[in-house]
Amino acid sequence: MQIGEVNDDKLKEACGVLGIYNSCEDAGLGRTAYYGLYALQHRGQESAGIAVTSGNGIKYHKDMGLVSEVFNDEIIDGLCGKIAIGHVRYSTSGSSTLINAQPLVVKYKKGSLAVAHNGNLINAAEVKQELEEQGAVFQTTVDSEVIAFLIAREQSEDISKAAIECAKKIKGSYAIVMMTENELVGMRDPKGIRPLSIGKLNGSYVIASESCAFDTIGAEFIRDVEPGEIVIVNEDGLKSFKFNDDNISSLCIFEFVYFARPDSRIEGKSVHMARMEAGRQLAKESPVEADLVIGVPDSGTVSAMGYAEASGLPFGIGLIKNRYIGRTFIQPSQESRIIGVKLKLNVVKDVIKDKRVVMVDDSIVRGTTSGQIVRLLKESGAKQVHVRVSSPPIMHSCYFGIDTSARKELIGARQKVDEIRQHIGADSLNYLSLEGLIKSTGISEQKFCSGCFCGKYPLEIPMESKEHLFEKR
Repeated sequence: MQIGEVNDDKLKEACGVLGIYNSCEDAGLGRTAYYGLYALQHRGQESAGIAVTSGNGIKYHKDMGLVSEVFNDEIIDGLCGKIAIGHVRYSTSGSSTLINAQPLVVKYKKGSLAVAHNGNLINAAEVKQELEEQGAVFQTTVDSEVIAFLIAREQSEDISKAAIECAKKIKGSYAIVMMTENELVGMRDPKGIRPLSIGKLNGSYVIASESCAFDTIGAEFIRDVEPGEIVIVNEDGLKSFKFNDDNISSLCIFEFVYFARPDSRIEGKSVHMARMEAGRQLAKESPVEADLVIGVPDSGTVSAMGYAEASGLPFGIGLIKNRYIGRTFIQPSQESRIIGVKLKLNVVKDVIKDKRVVMVDDSIVRGTTSGQIVRLLKESGAKQVHVRVSSPPIMHSCYFGIDTSARKELIGARQKVDEIRQHIGADSLNYLSLEGLIKSTGISEQKFCSGCFCGKYPLEIPMESKEHLFEKR
């Protein structure tokens, strides 16, 4: 168990992807990719990798750990070329081992191919079985290898045609960056469940999960990749192909709640401003007599600021996060879980002592950490602790690349709000309504997947996919 991961009691994003195309050889390509991945580190902390090509074969380096742990100056300086793709991973389906780290690099009759994937294929097991019956041999347990195999087996020399044929066979969520020895490819599923954006850097094209990666490397945001769109970048520039014309977006709404970095823009909207507005909406829906508003850092801080502004209550820093905890491992006993929270968060006693405190967090998944934080606040002198959550109760599992655990582990699915309040020891507990959350984004309800809240998914989930997902965890 890793402090800051399982003990966070948060939903976990699957991955972050990055792609860069230069028209000429770039000795600093690896370093640019490294910085871009660093900006996407919040999307996955289990493994990291970068693959590059100069037009003759693909060179890569990947390993378990954070971006800063996987790469050093010597490795980065060796990753020069014209095209690069990178990946940071948090596993949902597929075990957390080096063989499953990405990018996946394969050699086939037309050269070499590298694939980095964010999302989850709900028909991966079915497609994999069909391919194995045709003689395919798989080396990993990740559904991303299914994508690589489907691309590699296509007869056409045209990567766009191969990508379109692949898209016809796979179902689920995917934001993909791929590269051959002379082309960079970006591909987003027909529902646009996972985000993917295009930027430009000194004449080079960049594709990334979030726009914050562009800011870090100095690239200019151009636009989002549309649902059902494939973009190909080569010596002729950028070309776009649509393999699905539904244009009905079902972006995962949790990008605005928790996953995306607050300095990113998704679907043209500022994540920071959406979270601020969620806090304001929460204050309107669930006011309470109190003396102070605090946020659970870092994800609850912005919404807490919005709550304080709308309620007229002062905002304070009542919890301090230890940012140097790294990837410490502890035993999963009750005592160690409590110590884990204390290692990660510390109460500023002089701020909360003898006060009625509103504690704002973005979500409650299993209810473990929330209860421990409430207890810490009360032990540190808080007179009352009123918990406010800037999203609705999580009542259903996700099958599109987010680690939500089985439904039986979700406290929102098992208990009513007042039962959860008692469980975590709060004086009061209220959640933001789904209507309030959607309003805070400024985006139409029809353009979101909110299945984890309401149980309505943009795609029908086969029973075998449900079993496949959870047996892999």
